[in-house]
Amino acid sequence: MSALILVVDDTPANIMLLEAKLTNEYYDVITAIDGFEALKKAREFSPDLILLDVMMPGMDGFETCRKMKEDASISHIPVVMVTALNSVEDRVNGLQAGADDFLTKPIDDAALMARVKSLVRIKALIDELRRRDQTGNEMGVPGQEKNSFTMDVHGSRLLLIDDDIIQSKRILDGMASRFVIEHVSKVDDALKIAQDGAFDCILVSTQLTDVDGLRLSMHMKTKEELRHVPLIIMVDEEERDIMLKGLELGVNDYVSLPVDMNELTARVQTQVRRKKYQDALKSNYQQTISMAITDGLTGLYNRHFLSTHLMNMVKQAQTTGRPMSQVILDVDHFKRVNDTYGHDVGDEVLVKLGKIIVGSIRSADLAARYGGEEFVVLMPETDIIQAADAAERIRIAVEKTPFKVSHAIGELSLTVSVGVSHLRKDGDTPHELHKRADEALYRGKQNGRNQVQLAINEYSNAG
Repeated sequence: MSALILVVDDTPANIMLLEAKLTNEYYDVITAIDGFEALKKAREFSPDLILLDVMMPGMDGFETCRKMKEDASISHIPVVMVTALNSVEDRVNGLQAGADDFLTKPIDDAALMARVKSLVRIKALIDELRRRDQTGNEMGVPGQEKNSFTMDVHGSRLLLIDDDIIQSKRILDGMASRFVIEHVSKVDDALKIAQDGAFDCILVSTQLTDVDGLRLSMHMKTKEELRHVPLIIMVDEEERDIMLKGLELGVNDYVSLPVDMNELTARVQTQVRRKKYQDALKSNYQQTISMAITDGLTGLYNRHFLSTHLMNMVKQAQTTGRPMSQVILDVDHFKRVNDTYGHDVGDEVLVKLGKIIVGSIRSADLAARYGGEEFVVLMPETDIIQAADAAERIRIAVEKTPFKVSHAIGELSLTVSVGVSHLRKDGDTPHELHKRADEALYRGKQNGRNQVQLAINEYSNAG
């Protein structure tokens, strides 16, 4: 995934070094030489990540970060402080100022890239939630501008999974005044408790006696109830490979053992604030405009919202130069279902199909019912090859799923035909993007159904 990264440092050589490392990994880079310029460029370009030096003249990195987090328009942008300072106190100061992490010079390339990829992935999800909030505003339903850094986290619920009794007691005693913490020492109970508990953050030790803590963490991330709950692993300071692997696999953050309580508290606070910010965006959006933008049968977005959101996505993709794709799918021989078993059964099929689609796509993708038995998926940051792979996953999932219905027949076997198009870089429009996907869908119907078709000449125009 490409991203725009703002590098802030008053030393040109440091900027050149970081810029070379990042561009080598295909990131786009803009730069600033002090905190004042950093604030200006953060507001102007809204980067996906900010790498911020601490020791700068005029306004140091700590103050710059605090000012960024006080501005609701940019407070959601992740910040990583990059500095020669390496004490625990310095790290805590950076985290309390609002930074997501604190990397020490000379920079470990693997640690830098692991953290960049992790935070860019999180930022992409937040951006999509903010876009949906913007779409709601444009449809006449006002949202609420919220600051991700100033949200109150007092009393938030944490789950601690650790079978080290002494270490667990330190954590419980050290954080009890700020958070409500439930401790699990029996790992067999951990997953069910996590799923049932509505926690704001989960802490998992990688030093568990009988279980691989990182594997347990990854298993939690596969559960729908826990997908958006931030997860922090506690890693022995010598186990750098586990820390890097965790970030690569989707862990939100890490803290080294033995735990410094101030650092752990600051990292938990950062993660909980981000979750509450995301929850607030989701709640505001769901409560105020759900009836206006969702399909009453399937619960997916409706055609009206899809049209508005597609225009926003196309505009943003053309501004940033990043890819996006559209998928259209249609149930094969759906008329036979309605004619044979009635429209009630047809409705049951459409509801089930909507669930299959949502379960087969990413959180950042948007699924909508376009009309009748036709569905659309919009995929930001996705090229034609990736979109075709996602479309094929949906097609296979539908083909392999027995559709259980209330009719005496019990189960139906169904298939879908799918068309895929990709936003071109030659003045493309939402209408043309949709038209090409629709034509590909129609071609799939003519060629025998139950297949994925790409829009003609899409490969040559995708770049």
